[in-house]
Amino acid sequence: MRSRPDIFWRGPDLKDMVAGMAMRSFLLVPVLLFPLVASAQTRADEHSGIMSQSASDTRKPLPLPAMMAEHQKQNMREHLAAVQAIIAAIGRDDMDGVAKASARIGYSDAMGQMCEHMGAATPGFTAMALNFHHTADTIGEAARRGDRAGVLTALDRTLQTCVGCHATYRQEVVDEATWKRLTAEAAAAH
Repeated sequence: MRSRPDIFWRGPDLKDMVAGMAMRSFLLVPVLLFPLVASAQTRADEHSGIMSQSASDTRKPLPLPAMMAEHQKQNMREHLAAVQAIIAAIGRDDMDGVAKASARIGYSDAMGQMCEHMGAATPGFTAMALNFHHTADTIGEAARRGDRAGVLTALDRTLQTCVGCHATYRQEVVDEATWKRLTAEAAAAH
């Protein structure tokens, strides 16, 4: 008995297969080119000294070199841990614990210098950062008086400064040359 290939082969013929492969290859070109184009744009942004940010983020940029940006993020995490410790101490009705935890975010000369350095390229940032630390001092003042309601009011005002600052500014990582140029421009404007 003779086998009939057409009975077993119901797929496209060779011509259709080649045409399909050509079409898939054609469609694959944009997929392969997109990463190259995106990479070129990222390199262009990096060359200009500014890392890319979302166009929909309308907050004011706070330009910082990468090392300073990471340092600032670490400070923010420490501030958040201090706020958590304040809340835990309030829950235990431990006003000494509140005072100790609030001292971690209160004003000090070293903190003031750091705020000035971080905000050197962004007018208005330093004043807002210093306001946060001075407002945080009022938490400890209320705790030392044993004023639980005053602690909560001061904590609320302090957190309002956090929210206000984060609503106003966003980090923008820049290279060292850009940082130096921006801080020099800001200093000359004063």
